[in-house]
Amino acid sequence: MQNAIGLMSGTSLDGVDVAWLRTDGERIGEFGPTGYRPYTEAERAVLRAALDDAPRIRERHERPDAVAEADDLVTRAHAEAVEAFLTEHGIDRGSVDVVGFHGQTVLHRPHECLTVQIGDGRALAKALRLPVVYDFRAADVASGGQGAPLVPVYHRALLRLADCAMPAAIVNIGGVANITYDDGENLVACDTGPGNALLDDYLLRHTGQAMDRDGALAAQGEVDAVWIARALTRPFFAASLPKSLDRNDFAALNVEGMTLEDGAATLTAFTAAAIARIVPLLPGRPVTWIVVGGGANNPTLMRMLAEQIAPSPVMTGHDLGWQNDAIEAQAFAYLAVRSLKKLPLTYPGTTGISSPLSGGVLALPS
Repeated sequence: MQNAIGLMSGTSLDGVDVAWLRTDGERIGEFGPTGYRPYTEAERAVLRAALDDAPRIRERHERPDAVAEADDLVTRAHAEAVEAFLTEHGIDRGSVDVVGFHGQTVLHRPHECLTVQIGDGRALAKALRLPVVYDFRAADVASGGQGAPLVPVYHRALLRLADCAMPAAIVNIGGVANITYDDGENLVACDTGPGNALLDDYLLRHTGQAMDRDGALAAQGEVDAVWIARALTRPFFAASLPKSLDRNDFAALNVEGMTLEDGAATLTAFTAAAIARIVPLLPGRPVTWIVVGGGANNPTLMRMLAEQIAPSPVMTGHDLGWQNDAIEAQAFAYLAVRSLKKLPLTYPGTTGISSPLSGGVLALPS
C-alpha cells in the first residue's frame, strides 16, 4: 500500500480539492483527510479568460495569452493547496509516496486528438519536493480514446468496497456530468451532458453568484419542457458510447428569454434529463444509483433526477459514508498509484480505446 495525495480542479472552476488515500492501485486501504483551496474571484476570472483563449490551441503544448497566465496560476494554487494541507493535518512530507495532479482542463476535443490540461507537473514536483504524476489523459487520446472520463476505475473500487447491488451507476455531477456503469463484468462510462456549468455560468452573468446554492432559485421556477426537448435533439445525445465533452460544448444553449427562476429551473432539469437519456444506451438498467460531486449537494437537482429515473432509488455518496466532495481528488491519488504500477487507467468501455491502457507522466523532484 502507498500513501498518495490527489488533486482536482474541475470544470466548475471553484477551487482545488485535496485528498489523502492509502491504496495499492487496486484496493482502497484507507481514506484520509481532505482539503480545499478555493479560487478567488480574480483567479476565476483568469481561468475563464483561459477557457475563452483555449480554442485557439492547435498543438497541446501551446499556451496562448491568458492560457499561459492560467497555467502559472494553476501550478501555484495547487502547490499552496498541498502545503496548507500537509500543515493543517500534520502530515510528514516524507510519508507521501506520490501526488496525483490532474491540472485544469481548458480544451477537450478528442475527435481532433487534442486534450489540454494546464498546470506544470514538473514545476509542482520541484515546489513540493515530492514525486508527481500528471498528464493523465494524453496517452488515451493519442491512442484514439476519448480521454474521459478517467474516474470509472476508482468508482469501481468504491462500489466493491460498499458491496452495492449490481448493476450500479455512479453519477458524478461537476461542471460536466459523467456516469460509470458497473455490473460486475462490464465497466462502461461516458459524459452525459452539462452538469453545473451551464447553470453556474447563467447565474454568474445575471446575479454575480457562482452557483444556485441548494437549488433555491431553481426550486422557485417553472421548467420549460419544450426547451429541454429541443436541447436533447443535439447529436451528442444520440451518439453511441463512449463519448465525452468539452466544458463549453453546450455554451450556445441559452435561456435568456426566461425569468431568472425559470431559467435556473430549466437548466437544472436539463442536467437531470441528460443523465436519464443515457440509460437506454447502457448494457442494463442500474438498480443502484449514487450521485457524487457538487450536484449531490443540490436538492432540487436530486429531486429532478429521481423523477427522471423512477422507480429506481437515488442516493448520494454521503449516504454511504463517502467523502463526497473529495471523490475526484481521491480518484487522482488512486490513478497516480496505478500509473506508477503501469496498471490500466482507461478501458474500451470507458473511453473507447482498443484495449486497457495505462497513462500519466511521472515528474521527480530535483
